Amino acid sequence: MSPALDRLRAHPRHLVLAGLLAGQLAVPLAPDAVVLLMAAAAALAGRPPLALLCAAAVLTGTVGAHARLAALDRTQLPPLFGSTVVARVVLLEQPRPARFGQTALVELRALAPVGAPVGAPGGGVGAGERAMLRIGSRVAWPPAATGAIVDVRGRLRALGPFERYMRLRGAHAALALDAAAATGARRRGPLGAVDAIRTRAERALSTALPAPQAALLRGMTLGQDEALDARTRADFRISSLAHVLAASGQNVALLLALALPLLAWASLGLRGRLLGSLALIALYVPLAGAGPSIQRAGIMGAATTVAALAGRPASRWYALLLAAAATLALNPRAGGDVGWQLSFAAVVAIALLAGRIRSALTARRMPAPIADALAVTAAATLGTAPLLAYHFHQLSLVGIPANLLAAPAIAPITWLGLLAATAGQLTPQLAAPLNALNAYLLAYVAAIAHVAASIPYASVSV
Repeated sequence: MSPALDRLRAHPRHLVLAGLLAGQLAVPLAPDAVVLLMAAAAALAGRPPLALLCAAAVLTGTVGAHARLAALDRTQLPPLFGSTVVARVVLLEQPRPARFGQTALVELRALAPVGAPVGAPGGGVGAGERAMLRIGSRVAWPPAATGAIVDVRGRLRALGPFERYMRLRGAHAALALDAAAATGARRRGPLGAVDAIRTRAERALSTALPAPQAALLRGMTLGQDEALDARTRADFRISSLAHVLAASGQNVALLLALALPLLAWASLGLRGRLLGSLALIALYVPLAGAGPSIQRAGIMGAATTVAALAGRPASRWYALLLAAAATLALNPRAGGDVGWQLSFAAVVAIALLAGRIRSALTARRMPAPIADALAVTAAATLGTAPLLAYHFHQLSLVGIPANLLAAPAIAPITWLGLLAATAGQLTPQLAAPLNALNAYLLAYVAAIAHVAASIPYASVSV
């Protein structure tokens, strides 16, 4: 028996959770492989009781994923495809630039063909379902914050071949708009409260900053990159710095690094610090869009925090498996999301490679702080490069130096942004001094992205 197999069998919880994850992934990717996965899990487990438990975990993951997909795919919209409809929708995100206009994800409150009564909000055809808005360049889109309720009119149709990514986010149809009008109303409840916090945070992060820097700060703090201009977006993509514009594990880690000392300074006990940290994670995940990447980061951050504050050694592999299983329980198709794949690939690569790279660099007398930064950057870059090449057909050759140069500014920008967003809950003016300090750091990171992207052969097609 190999030492690697011995180590694997010494962690039965990991094996069972991995079996559950394999069953979840098999449903949308390779449903015919479930029996083979059950056999493989049983063989790896070795001991008969554990083998049976692992096989049962695969089956449980498969059955659960089937049930969840059936619930997610339930829709009343296909009979109306091809017809012009009027609808009342909740805006789930700000419109994003797309070819020939903009797109946005919405939740339907009510929908009906033109000429038929829409019905009361919260009832009628398609209530509670999600759809993609296709906002043409000639459509006047009203100023509306995330969570706002908007009346729209347009042609309802099935998602096109290049819109299938919206299915990963729960959309059942596309609505090509003819007109839109804000109602002035907003959704209520816990999500409405989060919307209000987000609106105040966005206003605070834009105070006393030029529009380009405000857009960059919102991207780095809240993962909202829709306001970035095309050139800045391209610079960050080519220089392999685009990951700083998406809310991810780095944001959650920096949030906890900022919050835990403050909670300890407030003389909170162990339970108070734990509850405070979990509450901040639970607030930040929906505040940053609740995408697959930030969901993974939130679950891993919560698991690691509980283990650390409880004085138990945290198993990053167990936390990673738990995060993957939890995100797939919410949406079994999340595994097809590029952000989900990149997020997990980066974490796995850092866990496997960063220590070895750091040891090799320190053995050559490189200062420890530089060795740490370079090791993490190199590991994440190497781990995500194959996926970036596969999905985007481009590979950045300047990613490692660009990330290494930008690294010293990332944490201060995020911390100042989080503090500004917090102060802005009282009044945006309190965020102005923090933003003034942040302006220099934002200009520095933007300059690195621009210069790196301008280098000849900074990115190659693959």
